[in-house]
Amino acid sequence: MEATEILTMIITSFAGGVLGAALGALPAFVFMGFVLIGGEALRVAGINIAGMELGGYTFDLAFGAFFGPHITFAAGAAAAAYAAKKGYFGPGFGGNWGAHPGKNIIVACAGKYTDVLVVGGLFGVLGWGIFYVSDLLSLPWDPIAVAVVLSALVHRIVFRFPIIGEVRGKGIFDISPFERGDTHATDGANGAPEERGDVEPWLPWFYKWGNVAIISAAFGALAGLTFYWTGSMFLAFGFSAATLVFLNLSWFDDMRAPQVAVPVTHHVTLPAATAVAAYGGFGVAPEIAAVQAEIVLLEGVLIGALFGVLGGLLGEAAQRIFFMHGDTHWDPPATSIVATTLLIAVLNMVGVFPSAGFVPVPI
Repeated sequence: MEATEILTMIITSFAGGVLGAALGALPAFVFMGFVLIGGEALRVAGINIAGMELGGYTFDLAFGAFFGPHITFAAGAAAAAYAAKKGYFGPGFGGNWGAHPGKNIIVACAGKYTDVLVVGGLFGVLGWGIFYVSDLLSLPWDPIAVAVVLSALVHRIVFRFPIIGEVRGKGIFDISPFERGDTHATDGANGAPEERGDVEPWLPWFYKWGNVAIISAAFGALAGLTFYWTGSMFLAFGFSAATLVFLNLSWFDDMRAPQVAVPVTHHVTLPAATAVAAYGGFGVAPEIAAVQAEIVLLEGVLIGALFGVLGGLLGEAAQRIFFMHGDTHWDPPATSIVATTLLIAVLNMVGVFPSAGFVPVPI
């Protein structure tokens, strides 16, 4: 990449980070889902219809500076952490959030505080930088997901939040204090409310291992089906992201609790579809006929279900380690995607899968 291209990406990544802070992390991610669905529909058509040249929407817009999660989502999460640290949240501005305000990835900061927008811009650049290095070195995981994870680590360190937080149950995985409604008083440090739950699960309506496994198996199977019929590893991921519009628009009572408590599944559908592609030996742009000639539909559905369950359970494990004891949003789906895409890359490197799908593999 030439110097002018790097400068352009720094500028546009800063802009994308401002957008993430202005819209809020989750609203920006939801919109990415809609852009991705449209982009993948065009890209699949371009691959499979002779003479059509359609591209750019998926990788340059949905996964680029405009709506790439490593830029906009990560920046929105960092901006929320900073706003909480500064004590900016209050009535009408995420003031009744049911957990530490640093975890509020729904609130939009546009028109409120200029410094929050600048922080978003800086973390947008950081997210792009992590992505660029990971992709340049062909490190064996999803470079977007690892950028989201490392950005969360950085914002916790920079803004002096604990990396894990205080474990108040019997162990780091123990969620029973939430189930009992246990709370404790705080000193208000880092914007903490006067009283907060001993643990704050990521999705209070969706954390039981059995429920997570069933939903993950279902969405994973559907992701495998989607890849079989379209040749796209990203379309089901876009569907999952877009479903979060129902969650995003369902917060009332000044953000106390959602009224439409849908599951979060993009960390399920992405590795599920990617594993099916890797099993078939495909990269990012296979023709549908080639996919259907190589993979038996039942195989695709079962592999999708298996990797869907793995992605879902790893996401739940990640939230119990990095999210529910902490003070800011450490993204469980991104953490899960790093792990599952690393596994897919390793399975390719040891010869189990003939490819790694879209996941980079060191030469």
